[in-house]
Amino acid sequence: MGTDTTRPSVLFLCVHNAGRSQMAAGFLRHLVGDRVEVFSAGSEPSNAINPTAVEVMAEKGIDLAGQSPRRWDDDMVLAADVVVTLGCGDTCPYFPGRRYLDWEVGDPSGKPIDEVREIRDEIETRVRDLIRELTSSS
Repeated sequence: MGTDTTRPSVLFLCVHNAGRSQMAAGFLRHLVGDRVEVFSAGSEPSNAINPTAVEVMAEKGIDLAGQSPRRWDDDMVLAADVVVTLGCGDTCPYFPGRRYLDWEVGDPSGKPIDEVREIRDEIETRVRDLIRELTSSS
């Protein structure tokens, strides 16, 4: 992670790495391809991706089924140019010198599919804004 100095790297963090952070990473990968290094992780990873998140992302043509939740580590955070936190509060790591964005986005866990779609759409909007910012500064 973060070994390619010619392109920015973004790390999305949430608690379980099963919904919000996976959706955000999925959108960024889908929209920018290999122009940005994209990673996601959690402070207390789940065993599997939220199936409703997988379903609503598939509606956008993005396959999360092959992803697995993973735990963040210090090296991962230190290697990221931008760290985006999505509802992990005090459990998310903080290291001086990293650029942090805190996106207050609802948790899709246990929500009906229509609410998860709204969360997905909010994440997509935020990811598109981040892309504009990343590509305008490079």
